[in-house]
Amino acid sequence: MSSNFRILHVLRAPVGGLFRHVHDLAIGQAELGAEVGVICDSHGGGDELAVALSRLADNCALGVTRIPMIRQIGLNDWRTYRKIAKIAGKLDVDVLHGHGAKGGAYARLAGRKLRRRKGTKVVYTPHGGVLHYSPSTPTGRLYLMAERKLARLTDGIIFESVFAGNRYAEMVGHPPCPARVIPNGLYRHEFYESLLADDAADFVFIGELRKLKGVDVFLEALAAHQTIFPGRAIIVGSGPDEKSFKRLARKLGLGQRVVFSGPQPARTAFVRARCVVVPSRAESFPYIVLEAAAAQMPLIATNVGGIPEIMGNVPMPLIPPGDVDALAGQLRAFLADPKPFLVRAAELQKYVAQHFTVEAMTREVVDFYIADLGAGIHKLPELSPATAS
Repeated sequence: MSSNFRILHVLRAPVGGLFRHVHDLAIGQAELGAEVGVICDSHGGGDELAVALSRLADNCALGVTRIPMIRQIGLNDWRTYRKIAKIAGKLDVDVLHGHGAKGGAYARLAGRKLRRRKGTKVVYTPHGGVLHYSPSTPTGRLYLMAERKLARLTDGIIFESVFAGNRYAEMVGHPPCPARVIPNGLYRHEFYESLLADDAADFVFIGELRKLKGVDVFLEALAAHQTIFPGRAIIVGSGPDEKSFKRLARKLGLGQRVVFSGPQPARTAFVRARCVVVPSRAESFPYIVLEAAAAQMPLIATNVGGIPEIMGNVPMPLIPPGDVDALAGQLRAFLADPKPFLVRAAELQKYVAQHFTVEAMTREVVDFYIADLGAGIHKLPELSPATAS
């Protein structure tokens, strides 16, 4: 790839799986020879984020720019997307890639003139986001209406799961532009067998503490039949519903059995428990499931989003979302006999290692830019849409 091929990624909050995806993708594209930049929200911090942003800055020739971005729709959005348009115009980018509902909106609004004047290709990856909203709510209708209008300003859409592609078609409409499913991936060094601490708990939840993630269902399942199969759990993360979940744990009599430890890296959390629980009500293509599989961790998860796609041909008994009894049954099954969970964990690790890598993800995304959209073809005389793939 020519070093003059320029890509600018736009996202709002530099947290969670979305940020991890952009971080890994941007560095991977830079390693392939592209000049890459990232724009994200200026709010948020912490040592872990500082390290990640520093690593990005070291690899991104077009820099890492942080500007204020608000979560909800507001008047400040007009100023924000104009700033992004100005930055992208000065950088003369070939691809403007927006991630998530807000990042995707900013990129597509900012790319209107760039598409006409410079031939910039505008790409969007939903990452769940707006696809989790219900069209029966006022907020859901507003966001979906915005998505339909923005679809006309989109040159290409990348979905990280078949589920996300189907959900988009169902709620927004069939994409009026080229689209491709390209799943998230992990690095080779992330595949290992996790060791356990001497005082390891039975179960661990890792993620944002909000109702969508099903932490309340997990707590209620732990409380069910606890006199017969008492299990201990660690809740790792933070979020808007943290206080509510702590109150629920006390109400259910789990004060001695559940520890809320705050945020920490998944690899650290895996050491502290024997089984990972993903009780989400909705997901797209969650990194925590990939990471648990890569660490050969026993896993209990709901049948939502792209999780079945991660399981592939491994016979994983996924449970219905929001079903306390079904989740409680799986927790009891693990406590009674963890061997079947350990066997499936080994099988799943092999499957994920074969099918979900950062290298494959990066190359497919770049191929989509060039082969499907014709981005930067004038800078890549050795490639054409016909030969790029």
